[in-house]
Amino acid sequence: MREAVDDFADHLSRVRNRSTHTVRAYVTDLVSLLDHAVRMGCTDLPELDLGVLRSWLAKQRTTGTARSTMARRAAAARTFSAWAHRAGLLPADVAAPLASPRAHRELPTVLRADQAAALMDAPTRAGRTTDAGDTAGRATDTSATPGDTGDTAGRAADGGGTAHGDTAATAVPDGDAAPDAVLLRDRLLLELLYGTGVRISEACGLDVADVDQARRVVRVLGKGGRERAVPYGVPAQRALDAWLADGRPALAVPGSGRALLLGARGGRLNPTTARRIVAGWAGTAGVPRVTPHGLRHSAATHLLEGGADLRAVQELLGHSSLASTQIYTHVSVERLRAAYRQAHPRA
Repeated sequence: MREAVDDFADHLSRVRNRSTHTVRAYVTDLVSLLDHAVRMGCTDLPELDLGVLRSWLAKQRTTGTARSTMARRAAAARTFSAWAHRAGLLPADVAAPLASPRAHRELPTVLRADQAAALMDAPTRAGRTTDAGDTAGRATDTSATPGDTGDTAGRAADGGGTAHGDTAATAVPDGDAAPDAVLLRDRLLLELLYGTGVRISEACGLDVADVDQARRVVRVLGKGGRERAVPYGVPAQRALDAWLADGRPALAVPGSGRALLLGARGGRLNPTTARRIVAGWAGTAGVPRVTPHGLRHSAATHLLEGGADLRAVQELLGHSSLASTQIYTHVSVERLRAAYRQAHPRA
């Protein structure tokens, strides 16, 4: 069975071109399934049947597993069963009739347009405060650079250092340039996330060469290795110009490579730190707590509210299915309904 798990993981990664996260999740689900099968007396893979699969899902339900997680685990079982049957490891595709609970899709939380604008302006306002003479605050006030505690994971992924030491970047650059550079970096990060609607992993994975400044288009490598071109606006271009001129050179070190967004120690900015940065600036701006994916939701919703075509939004977001994009139409309708209830005398 161990060999089957390894071969399935290789199939997902090399043939299906699934992301590392998807492969890890499916393999974890498969290990759980096979462990349950062994406990039920299924010692060989050909003995796996629909009854074992249903028993496995039923056990998940009794332990309070979320419906979305159960739906993913059922999908993993079906994918494995189909692959194992084609590979001759199973006599039949036993999971083909396996039903899974429909995941409850909650409407995503999005910012209003004015709240998004306040969030985008937060680093600029912080920069004006420090320019006014608050030099001590730059060294001690965490709101000036919220959430940026380093880029350890990013350095490891980018080949610029290790988890316990940054050999490529031995120290944060000296002087007042470092705090100012981090502010410019944070401003660009926010503008990219909201201005393009890219995923946080896509934003952190950008290289300088991925940005076409002449056409104001960024080349993004999305899920499944699919590449797409996403336009960005004038505010993002201004943030990009300032970052490339004054921010990135102040943080860059020999090990920075081609990364567009850098952490405080010069390595590629990692998604975990980026999430803390977004949450920190949301608190500074006084807007509801928002995640990078919340900014993606906000961008899509505001595009649709402004009259954008649903297919165009699908292309911008990199959704493989239009069904994934249609949820944002529900968000817009819900906002209209809320405004109606608040304003109409007969609501």
